[in-house]
Amino acid sequence: MDWQELRKEAYNLSVSDRLALVEAIVRSVHEEIRPRPPVPPGVVERLRGVLKTDGPPPTDEEIEAIKEERLMEKYLK
Repeated sequence: MDWQELRKEAYNLSVSDRLALVEAIVRSVHEEIRPRPPVPPGVVERLRGVLKTDGPPPTDEEIEAIKEERLMEKYLK
């Protein structure tokens, strides 16, 4: 599809679809102009090591209890 055909098709879209198309085009141009720098080697592995635990992740109830404990330490001591 060439530019003229694409332009004609764009006019057939709804306003919200045209806005979404404009947003997608702007985002793609922005990413091309300002690409993200590559992640340095080893960073992902180090982050995985930081997040790794010996047991299963805490439940929602355990997280709430931890938060409550921290707030009590912060404001009641």
